[in-house]
Amino acid sequence: MDILKKINEDLITSMKSKDELKTTTLRMIKSAVKNAEIAKRGKGDLTEDDIMGVLSTMVKQRKESAEQYEKANRKDLADKENTEISIIQEYLPKQLTTEELDAIIKSTIQETGVAGMKEIGKLMKELMPKVKGKADGKLVNQMIKEILEKAG
Repeated sequence: MDILKKINEDLITSMKSKDELKTTTLRMIKSAVKNAEIAKRGKGDLTEDDIMGVLSTMVKQRKESAEQYEKANRKDLADKENTEISIIQEYLPKQLTTEELDAIIKSTIQETGVAGMKEIGKLMKELMPKVKGKADGKLVNQMIKEILEKAG
């Protein structure tokens, strides 16, 4: 099913059930997607991948905000951010487990023949399309460094 169609249906449902946080979050998603459409004006419609990118960015922003709120001892705001993350993630593909991600990274290292840290850019270029929307870029980068340091 089309992501935007599902978001619209869920928005209507959340409005009827008076779930304010979900309604607000879904409206934020629609707004972010609309802004991405405006930014891409004249270059074609947004693809599902473009929408996944918008959603991934929203999750990343909320994770960073939640961390800042936790450091400032604002658990109430951190909890709100974490709830928004779980709502947004409903529209993203299932996240890869650490083991699955590890296997993908190792197979990509073998495919590309990357030997060390100097070639990390080459590896990321091949790897990111495989895990886009399914894994956090920061985690991917961290795991690559750990694997390459062990190998090197």
